[in-house]
Amino acid sequence: MRTYEIFLKRDGQEEYRHAGSIDAPDDELALLLARENYLRRAEGDLLWMVDRQHLLIGDRDFVAPNSDKPHRDNDGLLVAAHRKSQRESR
Repeated sequence: MRTYEIFLKRDGQEEYRHAGSIDAPDDELALLLARENYLRRAEGDLLWMVDRQHLLIGDRDFVAPNSDKPHRDNDGLLVAAHRKSQRESR
């Protein structure tokens, strides 16, 4: 038995979302099971199915060099505070 990860996308949306996983002995049956389990109520218009053994996973040590870059994550609070201080000083 192999495990497959299922991703769905609706037309007009920007990205695929993870819908779940299934176990099946081969690709053909996995595709059929994915359709029956995840597309019965038209949850998506497009389907991606990935055999879990083909996933490449970056561990924490691999990801760590990019995790400490707060300058890339701007929620706008600093800009809002600066603008507010400028208005108040007038």
